[in-house]
Amino acid sequence: MSFEDSAASRTSFEARYRAAQDPWNFATSPYERGRYSEILQGLSRARYRSAFEPGCSVGELTVQLASRCDRVFATDIAPTAVERARRRCAQWSNVSIACADLSDGIPAGPFDLIIFSEIGYYFGRDELAEIARHLCRTIEVEGEFVAVHWLGHSQDHALHGDVVHQVLEQSLDLERMEGRRTSGFRIDTWIRR
Repeated sequence: MSFEDSAASRTSFEARYRAAQDPWNFATSPYERGRYSEILQGLSRARYRSAFEPGCSVGELTVQLASRCDRVFATDIAPTAVERARRRCAQWSNVSIACADLSDGIPAGPFDLIIFSEIGYYFGRDELAEIARHLCRTIEVEGEFVAVHWLGHSQDHALHGDVVHQVLEQSLDLERMEGRRTSGFRIDTWIRR
C-alpha cells in the first residue's frame, strides 16, 4: 500500500476532517484538555517570541499558545483542518496558519519554541530523523523543542510514541531538559544551549 492510500495520507486526513468537525475530539476530550494543560505547565518560560506548531489540527492548542507567544506559526496537512484552525484563532492577530506537510519542507524560523505534538508517529524512523534534524536547525539559542505523543497503539501509526521520542533523542542536536510520562502520553523537552 502506498503512503497516499494509507490512513496517514493527506487524502485520508482530509477525509476525516470532512466527515467530522473534530475527528479526535481535541476541543472536548478530557484527555486532550489534560494534555494541553501539561504542555503549557511544562513550558519553562512565561513568554516566547516565535513558536511553530506543526500538525495543529483544528487549532485548540494553537489558540492557547497564542496568549504565550508573540508569534505562532501553525500548519496542518489537511485543508479543512487549516480552515477550522483559522476560524478558531481568528481573534489572534499573532497567529498564522498554513496548509503544509513537514515531508515537503520545514519553515526557516528561527523559533524559540517548537511544539511537536501527536504527529511523529505518522512518519517512518528515517523520515522522522530527517525532519527532526531540519527542525533542530530552526531553533535559536535557548529555544525549546517540546515533543508530546500518545502511548497507545493505532494501526494509523508507523511508530509507537516511545519510539518517536527515541528517534528524536538520537536526532536532535539539543540538550534534553526533562521528560514526563502520564498514563496516556509522554512529554520530553530539549533546549539549544
